[in-house]
Amino acid sequence: MPITRREALKQTALIGTAATLAPSLLAQSGERAPQVKLPDLPYAADALEPAIDAETMRIHHGKHHAGYTRKLNAALAQLPSSTDPEAILQKIPAAPQVLQTTLRNNGGGFYNHRLFWETMAPPGAGGGGVPHGALAAAITRSFGSFSAFQELFSKAAATRFGSGWAWLIKQPKGGLAVTSTPNQDNPLMRGLVPDAEIGTPLLGLDVWEHAYYLHYQNRRGDYISNWWKVVNWKAVQARFS
Repeated sequence: MPITRREALKQTALIGTAATLAPSLLAQSGERAPQVKLPDLPYAADALEPAIDAETMRIHHGKHHAGYTRKLNAALAQLPSSTDPEAILQKIPAAPQVLQTTLRNNGGGFYNHRLFWETMAPPGAGGGGVPHGALAAAITRSFGSFSAFQELFSKAAATRFGSGWAWLIKQPKGGLAVTSTPNQDNPLMRGLVPDAEIGTPLLGLDVWEHAYYLHYQNRRGDYISNWWKVVNWKAVQARFS
């Protein structure tokens, strides 16, 4: 039966009142809105083909990264105040013990994947090639040449047992280093990774099987070789600077 204009206005008023009260009710319940948001991919899911196929990108971003984001927000909601995820990763041993594993796994997963997407680009649109400028000079100082760095980084990725990441980091004193971490650990996690491997992540390669297995199966080496064709050196340079 059609509702009258008076009833429609009444329902509209009730909805407006509920919308006004919602934030205060949420605050009273102790819940907070999500503190981190799953970032959009900076390109289409198929933009990195053939290096990384579209189906892998959709699952990796829409399932794996989304899961880390959701679980991180659940953990952040239990902390006494809103805190930047990067700051949390640097002080996980100081967090409530009951949350440390969740923050380590899901905070790392959120941060690592966000950096992963940002430091890739389609071939011909910023992906591939070699670094230039200050970053190129720093790589030469630290490793002798770009090819020597590339070989060292590829080896770190290829020899990471099981799941994990390979990293190019900027160390506290300004030098560059290549390292790798298991699972979703990263070089920000002071107290969880060796002190010599602490630094600012500039470039990271995901070598979990979910990052490449649909397309490459067990050929991790082929995945690593093709990944170099989509590294966004401009984004890495921005992080370095």
